[in-house]
Amino acid sequence: MQLGMIGLGRMGGNIVRRLMRNGHTAVVFDKDAKAVASLAAEGATGAATLEEFVGKLEKPRTAWVMLPAGAITEAAIEALAKLMQEGDVIIDGGNTFWQDDVRRGKALKERGLSYLDVGTSGGVWGIERGYCMMIGGDKQVVDRLDPIFGTLAPGKGDIPHTPGRDGRDSRVERGYIHAGPVGAGHFVKMIHNGIEYGLMQAYAEGFDILKNANSETLLAEHRFDFDIADIAEVWRRGSVIPSWLLDLTASALAESPGLSGYSGFVEDSGEGRWTVNAAIDEAVPAEVLTAALFARFRSRKEHTFAEKILSAMRAGFGGHKEPPKGAKG
Repeated sequence: MQLGMIGLGRMGGNIVRRLMRNGHTAVVFDKDAKAVASLAAEGATGAATLEEFVGKLEKPRTAWVMLPAGAITEAAIEALAKLMQEGDVIIDGGNTFWQDDVRRGKALKERGLSYLDVGTSGGVWGIERGYCMMIGGDKQVVDRLDPIFGTLAPGKGDIPHTPGRDGRDSRVERGYIHAGPVGAGHFVKMIHNGIEYGLMQAYAEGFDILKNANSETLLAEHRFDFDIADIAEVWRRGSVIPSWLLDLTASALAESPGLSGYSGFVEDSGEGRWTVNAAIDEAVPAEVLTAALFARFRSRKEHTFAEKILSAMRAGFGGHKEPPKGAKG
């Protein structure tokens, strides 16, 4: 199956590579001509302009936009929509705010275009591990593009079957879900990222307590000099708190127990704020997720070991880079 990809950054480029490795074809476009040339050398069809990109897509066209959420994505989709025809599909796989999807989907439908919002989790490791996808849009369109989503998804792997799931949508067990109409995919991904904030903060604070267990403010007989890297490693093996985030933490600590390469400056990409706003709109208490978001705000003013743990995890799963020293949040 053919897919067009606009945006060949950390995830867009690897999505294309995973598809091509499994028999699909791709047309690619990016403002960075080198990124286009690199994927063209690997078998994709490159395009130098958006017009050329659309012209090389087979009808009905499917174009996936993988750009930073906000004005950049908005402009790209608007320009793309002007070039596409009735029956074509535009996918936004970035971290767009779900209410923007609802507005955008309605506007595109009036032009005869279909729109899918695909919350995509997998980071820089997705090319090998696969991408967990939360999809919003019309069922008919989602089902038609199932070969694309099925290839990108992680698959069942060695995760045991969940008792009681017999007869339910098997796609879920392979790592992707049709969550509902337009907007539903990014809403689910928004909550996923909000939970991620809370999980990361819990790990970070726990390791900070362990690190400070030898503080001189404590009685001598109450001090412990823990090997933090070994504790992270043992927790990965048989405890009740394992996760990929813990795997990444253990790796970072094994490489640098003091995390000297991390300042502790932790950005937030928007989803945490939107999750808290949704909780407010729904009158749902979300103390942990709200506190985790505020902890990221605080990290830009003072840095603790907990914040270095957060930075290490973000670098591990998403390839996120810290701003240069001296940069202000």
